[in-house]
Amino acid sequence: MRQVSAYELYTTPFGASPDKVFKKQDENPYVAGEFVWTGWDYLGEPTPYYSARSSYFGIVDLCGFKKDRFHLYQARWRPDLKTAHLLPHWNWPARTGEVTPVHVFSAANEAELFLNGKTQGRVKKEASNYRFRWDNVKYEAGELHVVTYKDGKTWANDTVRTTGPPARLRLQADRAQIEADGYDLSFLTLEVVDEGGEVVPDASNLVTFAVSSGEGEIVATDNGNPYDMTAFTSKQRKAFSGMAPCIVRAKPGVKGAFTVTATVGQLLSANVTIVAQ
Repeated sequence: MRQVSAYELYTTPFGASPDKVFKKQDENPYVAGEFVWTGWDYLGEPTPYYSARSSYFGIVDLCGFKKDRFHLYQARWRPDLKTAHLLPHWNWPARTGEVTPVHVFSAANEAELFLNGKTQGRVKKEASNYRFRWDNVKYEAGELHVVTYKDGKTWANDTVRTTGPPARLRLQADRAQIEADGYDLSFLTLEVVDEGGEVVPDASNLVTFAVSSGEGEIVATDNGNPYDMTAFTSKQRKAFSGMAPCIVRAKPGVKGAFTVTATVGQLLSANVTIVAQ
């Protein structure tokens, strides 16, 4: 798999976990800030797996998708935002009955966790503690729900659920209108979802992207997986954590609409239309 834990408790020998850095800052308030290496994953320096293609250090991955650690930094840097983020995802059928720790990143100071409606305990965030932890939760399929509190008042909630199997695709564009100059880009996000529309977090289906009508071009695809060596120019890409992006543009000087289609085996295909002006 060549993946790194999202619990953020371990780091490279030459680095430090966010929690350790936050603690040092709090102990030394004269320090002006911190240096994070790095905001984005990047090609090269594939520590700790030297057979991978990219770093694992980023707050967001190669695609610009937010990692779990994004929410840890957000809670630290923007304590005014009413947010809470649960991890891990809750698709672990092989772990039924096994201890599976649950962490929550939030700027709140108290939190209560529920598994299938049963409380797992209400905990307070102590000094030099930058997350909520329930380290003895035993996995059972269903729903994890956290309610957080700040100064005695409800702050933010989050929920993760065990999904069904992949059932269909969802394809969305960050912009439906672009310039017909051959340079302006639209970034599409492909999601593999279950019957209820929930992203399937462990889906790795092979996706085929194509311009099914019009004069658009596919520039690149990716999935954010540091261990996937597929070329960026490939029109086929395995989903990673149930997602994959596709970058498209219009052919230079060609105005009008074009449609991009994504397909996965027997799953229903998805498409989106972009207008070049």
